[in-house]
Amino acid sequence: MKRLIPIGISILAMVAAKAQDPAKVDSKHYKVLLDNEYVRVLDVHHQPGEKSPTHSHPKHVVYSFMDSIVKFTSSEGKTDIRTVKAGQATWHTAETHTAENVGKTDEHALDIELKK
Repeated sequence: MKRLIPIGISILAMVAAKAQDPAKVDSKHYKVLLDNEYVRVLDVHHQPGEKSPTHSHPKHVVYSFMDSIVKFTSSEGKTDIRTVKAGQATWHTAETHTAENVGKTDEHALDIELKK
């Protein structure tokens, strides 16, 4: 029984970490523009070198206003550097990651999270 308690606490901590709302854990970079029963729209800004802590998104579409280079690190430690162009829209499945602007220009995007 004593062995189960640490395991249970670890599982709860992992679930809580995966459910981190970017607008709550990083309100400096993520602003909620719209939130209804169907979607949530986040306005996202990162200056060069800025990084967001671990957070999660459900299925979502990201529309980029500027050319940018962003490094994403998954909750499992896998890194992915994404180069996007202004006007580009990209589809993403649900994910938990950190985000870091590794480019030389600001990153500005809309993150449209789907609820249904």
